[in-house]
Amino acid sequence: MPSSLRARLGSVLALVTAGSLLPFLPAAPARAQSSSAAPEFEQQVLFRADRDPGYACFRIPALVRTTDGTLLAFAEGRVLNCGDAADIDIVLKRSTDGGRTWGPLRVVTEGAGDTHGNPAPVVDRDTGRIWLAETYNTGRTDSAGCQVPCDRNPHLQYSDDDGDTWSAPRDLSPEILPADWNSWYATGPVHGIQLTRGRHAGRLVFGVNTETWDGTRVTANHAALIVSDDHGGHWRIGATDTWPIAADGTFRQKPSELTLAERGDGSVLVSGREQDGTDLGHRTQAVSRDGGTSFTGPFRALPDLYTPQVQGSMLLLGDRLLLACPGDPDRRRTMMLRSSWDGGRTWDAVDRGTVVTTDWSGYSDLVRIGSAGVGLLYEGGAVDARDEIRFARFTEDRLAPRRGPDPVTPDLARHARPAAVLGDPERTDGVSGGALGFDGAGDAVRLPYRAGLPLGAKDFTVSLWFRYAATAGEQPLLWMGGTGTNQPQVWLRGEPASNRVQALITVRNGAGAPQSASVRTSTAYNDGRWHHAVLRRGGGLLSLSVDGTVVSTADKPGSVSRNSPFGVHLGQRVDGRAFLTGALDEVRVWDRALGDGEPTDREVPRSAQDTVAWLPLDRVRG
Repeated sequence: MPSSLRARLGSVLALVTAGSLLPFLPAAPARAQSSSAAPEFEQQVLFRADRDPGYACFRIPALVRTTDGTLLAFAEGRVLNCGDAADIDIVLKRSTDGGRTWGPLRVVTEGAGDTHGNPAPVVDRDTGRIWLAETYNTGRTDSAGCQVPCDRNPHLQYSDDDGDTWSAPRDLSPEILPADWNSWYATGPVHGIQLTRGRHAGRLVFGVNTETWDGTRVTANHAALIVSDDHGGHWRIGATDTWPIAADGTFRQKPSELTLAERGDGSVLVSGREQDGTDLGHRTQAVSRDGGTSFTGPFRALPDLYTPQVQGSMLLLGDRLLLACPGDPDRRRTMMLRSSWDGGRTWDAVDRGTVVTTDWSGYSDLVRIGSAGVGLLYEGGAVDARDEIRFARFTEDRLAPRRGPDPVTPDLARHARPAAVLGDPERTDGVSGGALGFDGAGDAVRLPYRAGLPLGAKDFTVSLWFRYAATAGEQPLLWMGGTGTNQPQVWLRGEPASNRVQALITVRNGAGAPQSASVRTSTAYNDGRWHHAVLRRGGGLLSLSVDGTVVSTADKPGSVSRNSPFGVHLGQRVDGRAFLTGALDEVRVWDRALGDGEPTDREVPRSAQDTVAWLPLDRVRG
């Protein structure tokens, strides 16, 4: 269907549905919200295939506010299917009333069988011109991805009338596509920024990520900033961070889909998606203090910022830096707004974030609306994150307020900081001294990340005492690493409905696929009494004993903590979707396989040697 007809049909539907607000009230999930009731957001569906004829799918939102106050919401209109490399147009809807109502769908650039995507708009506040960077490649007729090496190249358009009409695209390859960025190339996809402080005030900046192909394989990943000092007349490559890829396919990092924010001191924080590298974490960050000309250091992974592998967006709100991205560390769901109060050096955990929806959710963009409002454009759906693109309006008072520090319990391992106590666990009698009782509704203990916690490919031993009487539900005792079927992890939990206690490890070995091994007992031990569990990896075996009864299986070689947002929780799944109803005491983790008699040797538990974590759980302060 020609783009003109698609646009006309879209106009009719848009006029019918403009201004219809749909309440997406977050259900109470995963204890991902600190307040007693999640705030209500005013939301509406902005792009959806059954409302905008001629398209099978809409993806990749981007959002800016013009100097006249018009909101421009961009997306990829995918004609044939929801694949990334088919016939794709860049489409647009405009709002002149702060996002309350929206005009009809317009086609900014038509793929005409090829892929025109990755919108990265930038508003020049000095001239009023809206720049739109984008990436093109040859389209496919199926839903497969672009063949590697992919013939992707950057283009640029602009509008001088508030997004009403657009210039013809111009190829930016001569300026920002060097010869060795000859495989993958992607602009954004998220809004760029114009700097407002310091000697580079007025500079336009957006992000790209690219790859190098040597004729046989991809050999390097690059994350870079693209800058212009003459209001978009000319562009050049600025700060660049390159990560080599080994011959076996492994690599440290692949910072991609960069979102930018100018901090109060004029520096630029760059946050990216991390994809399949060996560094822990699915978000990664770098900083530029010279207006995007260079980075102060390489990108740094954020293992304690739980997200899936997905694009995210940032926005500065006074002293608060806001990050929008899903909060489930395994899958694209539970769109969440998280805050940083120190310029992105640290971020609020998921239990302090604000849930926008517990539906499936993916890519996003954020924009200021006037002096107090914020707009969030994001992918969401009850069945799939690609079902539709939604727009939410809110003010800062809808966000979870800044909270003081959590209560803590000591971790006696060497160089360990105290662990955070979440919810309100009850202090109870333990096997020796006190213990903590968990109510199954949000009580947990979370260890702050430190480099000594990930067990990697080492042997290890977990020892803990547990007590519970639940007859149903998943009863997590200890969880280390990621979650789901693909992320490296270690966990131990009761499964009373299946009449067992089970432990599992998932490993990554080189560039190979994840593998898992599990061991389980023949009884659930849910009699309300204290029981001693020991999980051990060593000598080629993964073994689990409860009160001295041992079951074992063959170990899977590889790292149990590579390539995942890395957390350590007691009494909680790392994704917050199950909590223990019971009690824990004397939780210990060693990064070696203890001998058969060591877990019960009185001298071994008294020593911190080889200890990764040691939580007596007999004291809580704060």
